[in-house]
Amino acid sequence: MILRPGQREQVLPLPVTLISTVSDDGTKNVAPWSNITPILRPLDEIVLASWIKRDTLENIRATGEFVVNIPPASMVEEVMICARNYPPEVDEFAEAGLAPRPSVKVRPPGVGGCLAWMECVLAEEIARENYSLVIGTVVHLETDDRCFNDAGEMDFERAEPLSVMLGREGMWFTRPVRSGRFARYAEMAAGRKG
Repeated sequence: MILRPGQREQVLPLPVTLISTVSDDGTKNVAPWSNITPILRPLDEIVLASWIKRDTLENIRATGEFVVNIPPASMVEEVMICARNYPPEVDEFAEAGLAPRPSVKVRPPGVGGCLAWMECVLAEEIARENYSLVIGTVVHLETDDRCFNDAGEMDFERAEPLSVMLGREGMWFTRPVRSGRFARYAEMAAGRKG
């Protein structure tokens, strides 16, 4: 089957995150985000793509701060409430019944009940005609101890982090499961000439 290039999101499993920000006047905003990824391991930066007209982007530009929250699959209904197009003065934490979680190094609160919280500061915005790439530096990373081991690795079958597969008319919410194969990073270096 040949798909249009614009259908690329229909073949890529995507993470679901909640990005929390505050406006200059202190209004709390939280919005679901799937166009987000870490920038190369072991760097401390992430990148997210945003349409130009988003309250989240305006708040990041105004304050230089945001929190990337990792919701479990059990929060799918709250995620969908946050996906609605509210005016900028609406507190989406209140609309979705989410508990703000005090942050350590940034002003925006995290989202209580999530699996992990990445407090970020704006490092750079790369603006295009219709969208921007926002590069953030993670300045504080915290996890729910019940879902992570001592090395900081997520027990994703217990945690059930929310992910999504997009379709033509909607989306299927998913979560990762084990394939039965564990691979050490050293396997990728096998055969390299020193």
